[in-house]
Amino acid sequence: MNDTIPIVPMGLGHLRQVLDLGHEVFDVSVKPYTSWSLTAVAEHLDTDDGACWVALDSDRVVGFVLGSMEFEFREDWAYLEWIAVAPDMQGRGIARRLVEVCCEALFAAGARRVVTDVESSNVASATLMSRNGFVPATTVALFVRTNPAEPELSAEETAKALPPGTKRALIRTGRLTGDNQHVRHG
Repeated sequence: MNDTIPIVPMGLGHLRQVLDLGHEVFDVSVKPYTSWSLTAVAEHLDTDDGACWVALDSDRVVGFVLGSMEFEFREDWAYLEWIAVAPDMQGRGIARRLVEVCCEALFAAGARRVVTDVESSNVASATLMSRNGFVPATTVALFVRTNPAEPELSAEETAKALPPGTKRALIRTGRLTGDNQHVRHG
């Protein structure tokens, strides 16, 4: 555990590094209904929830967590949506501390529960959440049926095929990445 890495509220000055770290570690192709984009980060930062935090090593963002008081239609539930730690800094307790400070902020903002989701093959994240008091509550399987008359499109090709208005709306809600970057899973 490394308590010498400070955890501080995320500010505008951290935005670029948070976005870059997310692109480095998130594989959004695993959950095609979500994305990692500037809009997704900025919308989290543009709340009064106090649930966006960064871990700093000098002036380098080595981890972050983005939470909000918005979860579906439940005004009393919060959402811990994004968490990442730089690969070279993993295993030092930074993620645990980020989860804790985010949850504390969300509970202070009025949350009765904090919800998060973890892709089924992401054992490290599932372990992190379990060790931080989260328990599995609901399992949902995403079923996909491909039109047999259409060729299979990559996520990038699908994004490009959307009408501009639809694409803008999906980007604005954080459901589609605006720059179509492919990222690696951390």
